[in-house]
Amino acid sequence: MPLYGHELTPALTPFDAGFGRVVKFEKEGDFVGREALRKAAERAEAAPPRKLVGLVAAGRRVPRAGFSVVVDGKAVGEVTSGAPSPTLGKPIAMAYVDAAYAAPGTEGVAVDIRGTHEPYEVVALPFYKREK
Repeated sequence: MPLYGHELTPALTPFDAGFGRVVKFEKEGDFVGREALRKAAERAEAAPPRKLVGLVAAGRRVPRAGFSVVVDGKAVGEVTSGAPSPTLGKPIAMAYVDAAYAAPGTEGVAVDIRGTHEPYEVVALPFYKREK
């Protein structure tokens, strides 16, 4: 789930985070921010420069908000939140990365954790889907 102040901020809208489906423009009446959200929706449809992705660690080190996501030593994104996952048994994180590196399974993605580039796998969100 996106957290306000991490994945959602005044500069990062639900459309930037891939949650545009929760904004209902067809609702009757006006609401605060309608026009700003409409513009954000148009930008997101064009081609967003960054996308929100899930990252799953190959090792045991947990990234924190603000850590850089790197490919071949070049910063391509930033972690918005990270934590150990008891369900998956591995550290996980969410990060905004350049669209070119957002596809699940993208090779060579790492997180710079205090100067060490720890390998991470790009995965689709959500991390876990409950079976019915």
